Amino acid sequence: MLGALVPRASPGPRDWRWQPVEPQRNCRGNPNCLVGIGEHVWLGEIDENSFHNIDDPNSERRKKNAFVGLTNLGATCYVNTFLQMWFLNLELRQALYLCPSTCSEYVTGQGIPKDRDYEPQTICEHLQYLFALLQNSNRRYIDPSGFVKALGLDTGQQQDAQEFSKLFMSLLEDTLSKQKNPDVRNIVQKQFCGEYAYVTVCNQCGRESKLISKFYELELNIQGHKQLTDCITEFLKEEKLEGDNRYFCETCQSKQNATRKIRLLSLPCTLNLQLMRFVFDRQTGHKKKLNTYIGFSELLDMEPFMEQKDGVYIYELSAVLIHRGVSAYSGHYIAHVKDPQTGEWYKFNDEDIEKMEGKKLQLGIEEDLAEPSKSQTRKPKCGKGTHCSRNAYMLVYRLQTREKSLTAEVPTFLQELVERDNCKFEEWCNEMSDMRKQSVVRGKIKHEEVKELYQRLPAEAGCPYEFVSLEWLQKWLDESTPPKPIDNTACLCSHGKLHPDKISIMKRISEYVADYFYRRYGGGPRLNVKALCKDCVVERCRILRLKNQLNEDYKTVTNLLKITVKGNDGFWVGKSSLRSWRQLALEQLNEQDDDADQNNGKMNGDAQNKDESTEEKREEEEELNFNEDLVCPHGDLCISENERRVVSKEAWKKLKQYFPKAPEFPSSKECCSQCKVSEYLMTFASHPNLLPETDELYIVSQFFVEEWRKFVSRRPTRCSPVSSVGNSALLCPHGGLMFTFASMTREDSKLIALIWPSEWEAIQKLFVVDHVIKIIRMQTAETSPESTLFNSEPKLCPECREGLLCQQQRDLREYTQATIYVHKVVDNKKVMKEAAPELNVSSSEAEEEREEAKPEGEQDPDFNQIMHAFSVAPFDQNLSIDGKILNDDTATLGALGVIPESVILLKVTRIVWYLSFSVCMPEEGFKGKTLISSPFI
Repeated sequence: MLGALVPRASPGPRDWRWQPVEPQRNCRGNPNCLVGIGEHVWLGEIDENSFHNIDDPNSERRKKNAFVGLTNLGATCYVNTFLQMWFLNLELRQALYLCPSTCSEYVTGQGIPKDRDYEPQTICEHLQYLFALLQNSNRRYIDPSGFVKALGLDTGQQQDAQEFSKLFMSLLEDTLSKQKNPDVRNIVQKQFCGEYAYVTVCNQCGRESKLISKFYELELNIQGHKQLTDCITEFLKEEKLEGDNRYFCETCQSKQNATRKIRLLSLPCTLNLQLMRFVFDRQTGHKKKLNTYIGFSELLDMEPFMEQKDGVYIYELSAVLIHRGVSAYSGHYIAHVKDPQTGEWYKFNDEDIEKMEGKKLQLGIEEDLAEPSKSQTRKPKCGKGTHCSRNAYMLVYRLQTREKSLTAEVPTFLQELVERDNCKFEEWCNEMSDMRKQSVVRGKIKHEEVKELYQRLPAEAGCPYEFVSLEWLQKWLDESTPPKPIDNTACLCSHGKLHPDKISIMKRISEYVADYFYRRYGGGPRLNVKALCKDCVVERCRILRLKNQLNEDYKTVTNLLKITVKGNDGFWVGKSSLRSWRQLALEQLNEQDDDADQNNGKMNGDAQNKDESTEEKREEEEELNFNEDLVCPHGDLCISENERRVVSKEAWKKLKQYFPKAPEFPSSKECCSQCKVSEYLMTFASHPNLLPETDELYIVSQFFVEEWRKFVSRRPTRCSPVSSVGNSALLCPHGGLMFTFASMTREDSKLIALIWPSEWEAIQKLFVVDHVIKIIRMQTAETSPESTLFNSEPKLCPECREGLLCQQQRDLREYTQATIYVHKVVDNKKVMKEAAPELNVSSSEAEEEREEAKPEGEQDPDFNQIMHAFSVAPFDQNLSIDGKILNDDTATLGALGVIPESVILLKVTRIVWYLSFSVCMPEEGFKGKTLISSPFI
């Protein structure tokens, strides 16, 4: 319950007392009401934290024995999970710390100047600096933007996390291969690299061939499996090579039936198992996520899967990478990683890090969050030491060892950089603390000021008072913004005094408080009891009297309009003016008070927004004065009788009282003679087929015809009249004609208009013509229409005509939206579905737009629409037009010769897939980035 000052029935100097009340609303337009203007925030007890909006900087400080988080830069959660996992690989961290820096200041022993920030030059330097901050920073989380920028990643687009892991490991191995220290140079291979062999055995002679290959992770298919060991078994299972897939045996020198399988030769210290949750769906042409539960144990014995059984292959679970979400193109990545030094499990979720209780991995919460709805799939029961997940996409196991865990010490050079960053952080914390304290001090001062002044704010009866803007009072009571000097200029009339219509947005306060306000905050002008403008008050009274009289006159005119006027004893009045004459009269009366009217109806000082649709409509149409809607462009009576009517002398007299300057047209007045001639020109806009009644025709541009038609069909006073005929656009720079007579009657008919000689005479009288263009029919001996010859003045320019045709062809191939038809071919016959797809596609785009990364899974629009219309995946589509195969995915439709209304032939080519399908190409977003610069990819 907030406290507020509440006046009793008869306010007096002692009648103010504290009462706990709810915030009240301010009375509409009442200058004496001082309740509900924002005072409830200050009256009563206030928590100090309400005086500022600055969070406690200590909340950004790293807690004791806690890990440091990483900021999500938009869609970089997948990067953060791998960084945390690699950071807790102590061998990798220590090796990176041993990498010598390329920084010239460090190499020479000078140290980096304090006025210059450290800028890592290589990926290794970025990573070692990031690891040093994760290890010894005082911040709760750090910003990895330098590392992400160095990789060239798009922070707004989520990438394939598994693909990122492969690409980065290859890049890191390539970078470290240049190091002299073997412990650094070979760290990636020692930690993550294993070997397996593709073994093929001929069934005829028993010859065995091996192809040894390195691996950094095992990609395991999870479809149809429930346990991790089943996935590994399928990865190593024997495959039969028979039929068309037979193996060519070097010993037999012929194709023979054979068997092929993978044999594990050696395993790394850190075994990465990629669960292939993201697979390609042939039906949709997109990737999809398999939300299948997979069980896995905390201890994994790999000995049964090895070719040699003489080693120790017991692995401990060290990390589980989770993708929360049901789609392959969205979701959130988090990581559960075990601290190798304490054995405790932590959940890394960008900035937030949570320690698991009892040194146990807990995945139950993550599985619940990923549930989109009540699914029929039930989570299997898991025994002790085992777990089940339908969101885990990568499992990381570490070789079990009894050796004491390694301790990675931060080098002196990096520790200096970390301490420098910690000093900046402490300075920021101190600065934020000081700002909080200053805000609290200012808030307390303001609190006391408001409590004292609000009690004395109302003006007592018979005491001096002043008017202050309600808007300024509200800003004074607004704790978030310091008040500016008082500005009352918006409330003044043209005489420099208080406008009577502005009192609704003013508040009447005591002279004592007003003196304090102006003394402390300044501003003006001050508006005391004598500030109200008497002239404006008198004018407002006059307007009110006229408004009252207007209502009576409106009824009188309405009755007079019902009387039929006989003969020529009347006056012409525009119908539009008659419909709105009352509103026009009101606007004239309020012309001097328009600004004041906009502020009417305010409450608590909040101005009501003007109707936007009405404002836009007035912008589109110029306002006409009374009776100007029947004035033609020549200042005479318009020829359209549908837009005017005759009123009696009595009605006209009443109307003239309000509009003394209105145009006056007696009913006997003739309409404009020039407009009568202009009306005739409207008929030349379109012609039937040319008749052989003349040997000469004239040409004007279709643009001129359309502009003239637009001018005549609309109200002439609302648009500019056409004054000239511009035929220069139809001529080339050499002064020659750009069109043939045949093209004028066909494809170029949209650009030119053919004019009869009689029409041309009228045009020359009314308009300024820059160039005369005419077509002359030549007399020939033959009488057939095909033998008719035409000549033009000026002559046709063949070179420019050819250039125009080439430009028109280019224009056809450059479009943003067009309709393209697709016919599906079955058995070399064209067929079309009942609802034939019309593809609204674009031919060309700006270079920047074309190179922007499309949303994941989004194909080229034409291929995508064809796929859904005919149920044909993009890789099964064989598209052609006029016998030309459309196989260039980088070209635009226009470049391929596809113009609007074209018909593309679709032939389905089914591809037989003998091997399991897997997507090995990098994600779209990685193209052209630092990650694929490694030669190992």
